Amino acid sequence: MEVWLLNNVSTFTLAAIVVGGVVVVALLGSALTRRRYPQTASGDHNDMVGVVLSMFGAIYGVILAFVIVTLWTQLESAETVVATEATAAAQIVRDAQAFPPGQRDQVNRAVDGYVHAVVEQQWPLMRAGEGDYNRTAAKLEAVYQALQAYQPDTHSEQTFYDQAVESIGQVAGQRRARITQSGQQLPVLLQVLVYGGAVVILPLTFLYGIRSRRIQLLFVGSVAALIGFSLLLVLVLDRPFAGELSVSPSPFKEGALSKFWEGPVVPGAGVADAPAAR
Repeated sequence: MEVWLLNNVSTFTLAAIVVGGVVVVALLGSALTRRRYPQTASGDHNDMVGVVLSMFGAIYGVILAFVIVTLWTQLESAETVVATEATAAAQIVRDAQAFPPGQRDQVNRAVDGYVHAVVEQQWPLMRAGEGDYNRTAAKLEAVYQALQAYQPDTHSEQTFYDQAVESIGQVAGQRRARITQSGQQLPVLLQVLVYGGAVVILPLTFLYGIRSRRIQLLFVGSVAALIGFSLLLVLVLDRPFAGELSVSPSPFKEGALSKFWEGPVVPGAGVADAPAAR
């Protein structure tokens, strides 16, 4: 359900639903509490309610801050993994320019197949939280085979070949990390603390007595809006590859890899004929 919402509902609409929904529920709860227990408006129990609200609010604030920072770090980590994988793939293409034309074209075709499989086949699955290791396994194996079939003859070719072999190892490692991260989400215990904490904090604000109805609704609504926005952040950051605020596959279409998205690979074409690599 969470992944479906992120992929099919805009962030603005989600903000309206989550933040607006929390505020509306809080205001209705406050109004009903005041009507059912009018004595709460006198503020006779504000000292006790204030202490409890402050204590719970501090604990909940720390939990929310920890969760949001962790999820944001996870998103940045996923972006780094994708960029590193794409950079390593691009480096293979650059190193292959030192190979004989036949072998260079074979490596280019293998890398071309791999980056297209990542973006066109694996990425939609990752957006759905269903990373499949086997989806690009054959294409990655094709890159390995293309390199394994070549035996360098000169010192220059050997140098670039060694770099290409090192790069394919980085591609394999970052690929596994990327697919693993696509299926990660907030642990159930933390989900209970985040969403359950909101259920505990908001009713406490209903019990804080203020004689003016408007001021009390403003107080409750402000707290509810802050909590609602925090819950929205948790929702959109929980899945690094889903939704509008997610990791993009654009690194696989840039630099030395951009020529693979401009049409079929032309035998003998070099990186110098493609847009400048990053």
